[in-house]
Amino acid sequence: MDVIALDDPTDAQIRQWHAVLTAVHAADPAGEPAPEPDQTAARLLGAEPASRQRLWAVVDGGIVAVATLRLPGEPGADRPAEIDIKVRPGHRRRGLGGRLLAVAAEGLRADGRSSVIAQVLAGTPAVPFLESHGFECVLTLRGLLLRLDDVPAGRVAGLVAAGPQGYGLVRWRGVVPGEHAGALARAKHAMADLAEYEGAPWDAHRVREMAQVVAKRGDDLYTVAALHQGSIAGFTEVVVPLGATGRAAQYDTAVVPEHRGRRLGIWVKAAMLEWLAVERPEVREIETDNAGDNEHMLAVNAELGYRRERESLEFQAGAADLPGAGPRPR
Repeated sequence: MDVIALDDPTDAQIRQWHAVLTAVHAADPAGEPAPEPDQTAARLLGAEPASRQRLWAVVDGGIVAVATLRLPGEPGADRPAEIDIKVRPGHRRRGLGGRLLAVAAEGLRADGRSSVIAQVLAGTPAVPFLESHGFECVLTLRGLLLRLDDVPAGRVAGLVAAGPQGYGLVRWRGVVPGEHAGALARAKHAMADLAEYEGAPWDAHRVREMAQVVAKRGDDLYTVAALHQGSIAGFTEVVVPLGATGRAAQYDTAVVPEHRGRRLGIWVKAAMLEWLAVERPEVREIETDNAGDNEHMLAVNAELGYRRERESLEFQAGAADLPGAGPRPR
């Protein structure tokens, strides 16, 4: 079985890659819909703005294992890379994941990166695999799901009506308007979940870049923000994926420290639900991840009606601690 680089995957290779993802999803269900073919193709063919990606696959007649290495920023940037390895259930325990990791580690070091992160489902074979290859868990994430049909009538409208005095709401779809870009970047600094290893400051350019990444995938980004004297005091983001079959994804939510304690978080989230009910009525579920120690946001989501669906783990490893590919066996 050979490891090959897929710098420009063909349609057939994309279909085989998607088949691997589907098989893994069936074996390790995450409480979320299976990946869609169009989403897989978009991710393989379109590197995100201001980032690059490397793709590898193990071939045994067809593709049986895959690896993606995302490299945000320029080579040598002080930001961790992101790796995702998937192996067909019937081909596990043959060292294929280790071979892909070793090849990706060489690409990581060649790009001048010092570390790499991976997010996997708790309780799946990916956890002992990462631990056995030098990764350490740095963050626990609770996967939550809000079923809109279960939200009591009037709850959302009541929460929106109870907004604090002295604040107003603003909303936009896609890239942040220029007058709010800098304030949104400052508000994103209020997020602490990934601060220890995320490694890149938020600025107006980066918040625009993030929205462009979403648009390039064909997804729609919706943002609701609370304004105080013209500046963003808190915000929330939801992404409706391309070809969504009723489920959207909660992205960032944050409240600037000096504005906390006024229920801005639940206010902007409720306003988002009210907007989506009109703008995207086909959305019936919203999924989100919260850090296990983020008690405030967990309480906010519980009040809205989110229920726990899964637990994910973020792992990190230093580039120098990862294995090299070495000579290929003959």
